[in-house]
Amino acid sequence: MAPPTPPILSGHDSSIIASICKTYNLTPSEFAQLRDRAVAAKATSYSPYSKFRVGAVLLSKSKIDITTGERTTTESEEGTYTPGANVENASYPVTTCAERVAFGRAITEGHRGFKAVAVATDISPPASPCGMCRQFIREFCELSMPILMFDKDENFSVLRLEDLLPLSFGPDQMGVESA
Repeated sequence: MAPPTPPILSGHDSSIIASICKTYNLTPSEFAQLRDRAVAAKATSYSPYSKFRVGAVLLSKSKIDITTGERTTTESEEGTYTPGANVENASYPVTTCAERVAFGRAITEGHRGFKAVAVATDISPPASPCGMCRQFIREFCELSMPILMFDKDENFSVLRLEDLLPLSFGPDQMGVESA
C-alpha cells in the first residue's frame, strides 16, 4: 500500500505558513528565504534534455572551521543558505540532482547541522527528492528534518526525511558520527 500523499498547502496563506513554521521550528523569515532561494536556484538549472528545472536550498545551523576542525554557529542568527540546481549531461546517468549539488557545495564549504531543505520545480503538485537524493540527504541530516517541496505556483508540501525515506540506514548504523 502506498503511503498517503501529503496535502498541498497554499504558499500564500500566512496562517498555514505560521502553522508549518511552528511545527518544524522555522521562522517565517526562514520559510520565505527557503522558498525564494529554491525558486531562484531553479533558474540556474542546466536541463536542456529534460527541460525539468529543479532548484534546492539548504539551511544550515553550524559550520566546521576548515583550519581547526571546530564546529561553530553560522554567521547569522538565521543560519546559512546554500543553493543548488540540477545539472544534466548527454550521458543521462551522469546528471546531478539539485539536492546533491547543494549538499556537495555545503559540505565542502564546511556547513553542518542542517535545519531544512527546500526544493522547487515547474510542475504541480510539488515533486519530492528522488530516491538517490533522499539517501544522500540521510547522510547529512537528522530523520526529523523537514523537506519543503514547492510547485510552480509556490504552493507546497512538507514531510520529514523519515517520512520520505522509511526504514533508512545512515552513518549511525555504520558506526560513523553524522557529518
